[in-house]
Amino acid sequence: MDLGLKGRRALVTAASKGLGRACAETLIAEGAKVFITSRAPDATAKKIGAAGWLASDISTAGEPEKSVEAAVEKLGGLDILIVNAGGPRFGTFQDVAVEDWEKAFELTLMSAVRLVRAALHHLKQSDQARIVFIGSISVRQPIGNLALSNSLRAGVSGLAKTLALEFAADRVTVNTVAPSSILTDRIRDMTGGSEDALNVMAERQPMRRMGTPEEFAAACVFLCSRQAAYITGQTLGVDGGSLVGVH
Repeated sequence: MDLGLKGRRALVTAASKGLGRACAETLIAEGAKVFITSRAPDATAKKIGAAGWLASDISTAGEPEKSVEAAVEKLGGLDILIVNAGGPRFGTFQDVAVEDWEKAFELTLMSAVRLVRAALHHLKQSDQARIVFIGSISVRQPIGNLALSNSLRAGVSGLAKTLALEFAADRVTVNTVAPSSILTDRIRDMTGGSEDALNVMAERQPMRRMGTPEEFAAACVFLCSRQAAYITGQTLGVDGGSLVGVH
């Protein structure tokens, strides 16, 4: 199937590793021109064949706008925005301080707001405009020890659905891909790096295994495709049935 992504111009944030990197790599494999950002300088852009790269901490005011500006300058426009950010710190409500809430608010919600505000003018000029938020299955079922993520990703989910309604007439689709049990560094951190804990987690999944970033990216990239032109306002769980398993 031709996804109609050859030559399409995409910005993927927080793409040095994990889900962001997998999405960038899959877009590139489909022929898209991809600009990526990450907090720390690294060689990811060169390794995956990205068209450009910017060191950017999108939790800081002004950085999302710089990211969009750099991507548009390098690519000549923008068709796809994949909004991704590192997750906020772990902890229960009683564990996290007010300062943690403020940092998480900037990282998780305001980075998304700023990226979309900066990119919207350019996306409206595309005939295949796509916004995809990388979220979490926690918007449907809270996850233990993730008070910050549970709360603020719900805000991003509400933002995405609101934007889907507001941008529909402009033919800009807006969707969220919600991962669970995808084997990334963040999942390893949640288990303290214990292989035994990871194995237990995998065995608890309906499919008896963890998902891969590449499997997640396939869903994300489909929502960027020509075939997804009439899909908007959706939250797609990529979780191997784990949410169903809870119930």
